[in-house]
Amino acid sequence: MPKIVLFLLVALFQNLLFAKDYYVHPLRGNDNNLGNSKEQAFQTLERASKEHFSSGDRLFLAHGQEYKGTLLLVNKHGSPMAPIVITSIPWNTLDENTPAIINFKSKPNGIYIKGSSYISLSNISITGNGFDSTSETTHTMRCGVLIVNSDENKTQDITLSRLNIFDIFYENEGFKRGKDEVKTANGTQHYGWGIRVISTTPNTPIENININSCQVENVSHTGIKLTGMNQNISALKIYNNLITLTGVPGIQMSEVKDVHVHDNIITNSGSNDDSRKWGRGSGLWTWGSSRILIEKNRFLYANGPGDSAGAHIDFNCDNIVLQYNISAYNAGGFCEILGNNYNCAYRYNLSINDGYRIKGVHGAFQEGKTLWLSGYQGNNKKRKGPVNSYIYNNTIVTDATIVSKMALDNTSSGILIANNIFYLQGKTKMVLGDQYKPETKNGDLDKNIFFQNNLFLRKDNWPKETGIEDANPIFGDPGFEDKGSLNIEAYIPKNIDLVEGKGIDIPLLPKDETGILPSLNPGKDILGNPIGNKPSLGAIEVESQ
Repeated sequence: MPKIVLFLLVALFQNLLFAKDYYVHPLRGNDNNLGNSKEQAFQTLERASKEHFSSGDRLFLAHGQEYKGTLLLVNKHGSPMAPIVITSIPWNTLDENTPAIINFKSKPNGIYIKGSSYISLSNISITGNGFDSTSETTHTMRCGVLIVNSDENKTQDITLSRLNIFDIFYENEGFKRGKDEVKTANGTQHYGWGIRVISTTPNTPIENININSCQVENVSHTGIKLTGMNQNISALKIYNNLITLTGVPGIQMSEVKDVHVHDNIITNSGSNDDSRKWGRGSGLWTWGSSRILIEKNRFLYANGPGDSAGAHIDFNCDNIVLQYNISAYNAGGFCEILGNNYNCAYRYNLSINDGYRIKGVHGAFQEGKTLWLSGYQGNNKKRKGPVNSYIYNNTIVTDATIVSKMALDNTSSGILIANNIFYLQGKTKMVLGDQYKPETKNGDLDKNIFFQNNLFLRKDNWPKETGIEDANPIFGDPGFEDKGSLNIEAYIPKNIDLVEGKGIDIPLLPKDETGILPSLNPGKDILGNPIGNKPSLGAIEVESQ
């Protein structure tokens, strides 16, 4: 046996040998107990938070029980092979088979993690709806789970799995926000958040956070939000989560790097069904971030008078790739890339009836758009469009009721639009980008453009007012089976001869030396089919029998 393997086995055995189990029960426990058995359980989260957990230790909450307050995990450290485990379990055979509930009403957080490492939390419900007379008044937000770093210890290797986070509001029911609050950048008042990861110091990183199989529902602000400092939050995986009815975005990340977001369902972001919610938000958006892969997600029914795309790339990002996603019925649109972004891509996505919003209707202050390349990079800054934007092999479908709008800022530098299917049944037009006052067009669109080999339903599917046109357009009906469906298979083209092998290889833009990560050829389509030597048009590869 190799020495390194033997060493790891010995270390694991020692960790497990000295590991301890702790128990908390709000009805049967007592904080004067030892906490080391069900019969000696602690009663409160406050008492459990004071325990010195070590590698392999486990903290058990009781199924079906409600716990008041906050679980604090400050400077608690497990190890790679023996993390600290916190979960809920059946107390006896008669207990209902539902997770324990942490109700942190009036408190700032349900679970608070700081300067800790190798922690695994699972199978717990968390709620915090408003405040009462015992509310702590020094905090400005309410979070189901809050993860922060510290000057002393790195925060790393935290896993959140199968958490059910619901009804998170700072204010009490009936509170109404002013009509102009939704026009602010991110909201200026007090809100509730699902899961937040925040760097409070630039000196220590936050790394290897894994958020999977969680449900975040009905929160007044963002479902999952990451806020770094100089990209000191990195190596995160966010997958298999259901995020619904958030008042702002489903997922938002700022100043982070190396994040993989996949197989999530994000629906009804920007919800305004409660007056405490902000009422505007894309399913997901990034800002000031690098190397983010967003794939195999469903972004559905985003609402709001501005932004509110399926997923959008805010300014100051690089190497953001969106692929294999379904984006459907989002008010703001499908593709939105703001200013000062570098080498970003939308490819092999399916967009269904995105961008239906009409400026001036129901308070909307931005048009919904099919494609939007913006020069906005912050207030009072000179417009600078995105650099090297790759938009290819997407299938974009809108019904006859939607005017499909395009906004391509003339400060954009490097645009590739190729191999897409534009199945636009209604009218199309060019619009301005909405974020400039006054809204004026300055000069011509940058000439560094590769726009060719797209399939259009009709010759008027691309507005001539954009100043650019497809150099080699293809026209025809791909023959979709059930337009408007959320089923990917409904968009497998039946008119195979029109699309099979009609795609072109995607080249580097003339002034681009790097392309996009991981490569310009992803190898597979949205259904996982291999892409042949000559790709088909749109997001789905087809092959004649």
